[in-house]
Parts: sequence; C-alpha cells; structure tokens
Amino acid sequence: MEYFTKFDIDLFILNALKEDIADGDHTSLSCISETEIGKAQLLVKDNGILSGVEIAKRVFHYVDADIKFNQLMNDGDKINVGDIVFTVEGKAQSILQAERLSLNFMQRMSGIATKTAYYVELVGGTKTKILDTRKTTPGMRYFEKLAVTHGGGINHRIGLYDMIMIKDNHIDYAGGIKQAITKTNKYLKAKNLNLKIEIEARSFNEINEILSVGNVDRIMIDNFTPIDCKKAVELIAGKYETEASGGITEKTIRDYAQTGVDFISVGALTHQIESLDLSLKAV
Repeated sequence: MEYFTKFDIDLFILNALKEDIADGDHTSLSCISETEIGKAQLLVKDNGILSGVEIAKRVFHYVDADIKFNQLMNDGDKINVGDIVFTVEGKAQSILQAERLSLNFMQRMSGIATKTAYYVELVGGTKTKILDTRKTTPGMRYFEKLAVTHGGGINHRIGLYDMIMIKDNHIDYAGGIKQAITKTNKYLKAKNLNLKIEIEARSFNEINEILSVGNVDRIMIDNFTPIDCKKAVELIAGKYETEASGGITEKTIRDYAQTGVDFISVGALTHQIESLDLSLKAV
C-alpha cells in the first residue's frame, strides 16, 4: 500500500478529529482541569483478532505528543474478553479527545480482522488464499485493507491503479475478450507499466477464448458452481492463476477451496462486518 504515506494517514486523523471536536470538547473543557493527569486502559469485551492498535497510538500522539502509550498487545494477536491491549497516561482532556476516534478505528478494524481470520480458517488445509475486494468504506480503504492482513488475508488490489482487472463491463465496452486483452497489453507497453492482468470469465466459452488469446496473469471464475469451478480450474491449471468470486458464502467457501483454486475473493470481509466490543476505561 505504498501510495498511502504517513502524510495521508495523519491528514485522515486530522480531519476525523476536526469532525469530532470542531471548536472544542466542551464537556471535558467544562468539568476537567487542563492540568488534570489521567490514566486509562483499553479493555477487550469480545473474543477475536486485534487490529488498529498502531493507528490508535498515532491518534493519541497526534492529539498530544506527551501522552505515554504503553502497548501490551500487537495487531494480529488473538484477544479474549478481559485482555488489556494498552494503557495511556497524560492529560485527561487529551485522553478523552482521542478516545472515540481510537475506538472507532480499533473496533471496526478488529471486526474485519476477526472475520477475515474466520474465513481463512474455513479454507484451512487447502492451497486457497483469501482476498479482499474494493468494497470498502470510502476514505477508510487503507485501514480496512490493513485489517484484512492482520486477520491473515491478502489484499487483492488497493485501487484501480495497481492492477489491471478486466471485468464484464470492460469486455463489453471494448468489443469483446480479444479486443480487451489486446488493447490492455498495448496500453501497458505504451505507458511502460508493469501491472498484472486479471480477466473475468462468465462461462466456459469465455475461459476458452481467454486461453486462446493469452497474455493475462489470472482468470477470475465468476459465479460458477463448485463443480463447474473445479472443471474450470483443471482447464486453466498450469497456465494462469485462478480466482473464484461471486455468491460465495461461509457455507460454500470450503467447497470452492477444495476445487484447487488459487484465490477466493470475499467482499463480505470489509462490507458485512460486526465491530468488536472494546472499551477505554479510566484507571
């Protein structure tokens, strides 16, 4: 995710704090002295996989560089009810200003990491790797895809810029599979770009046409049944990478993994999740 720099992340944190604090945290300002020193701990109230602790640390230090952040657990760790992830100590007003944004990051990211780990476990023992998609919350993609990696998944692509993915609409607008592949390779050569090419196949006829044209890196087997997916994988095996996608649920994902497909992409990792229950409690 090289396109996301420290500046980008800090700018996101700044805008999120502006959204929350605006002209002041008037509750804290009105009833807590500016010199009051406090301590708090991040308490786990759900079992799962931890994600977002490094982002939370940045939030606290962005709000107040003098806050002492004592990290006790790491992103990717298994967490259980009662665990303490970190403690913070510093100005009470600063702790309260950073509290909600830190929790928003960590609860959502930990939910994504936990769901990803669950899907990874469902395909355990097979060669299949779990991919995320671009079905992310606008503006939150970096954090959500980072959480996927903490859960043991793999980022499919970050955006439209770091991989070629020729889908049904591209094929239709380009005039067909051969035209889409030919134009894509010509474009990459002209622009001196080294990007992998994936193309979607909706039928065995399309798979055969793709194989006859060549010049791709991966074929997406889209909306096939597990039985047909297995036949497709056997047809493509040794020539290109394979990815299954479309209508795959936690109940059917192992059936797809057992077809020998290299990857399964799951949009639900980032757009159908439940946040983990985490709480920052004053000590």
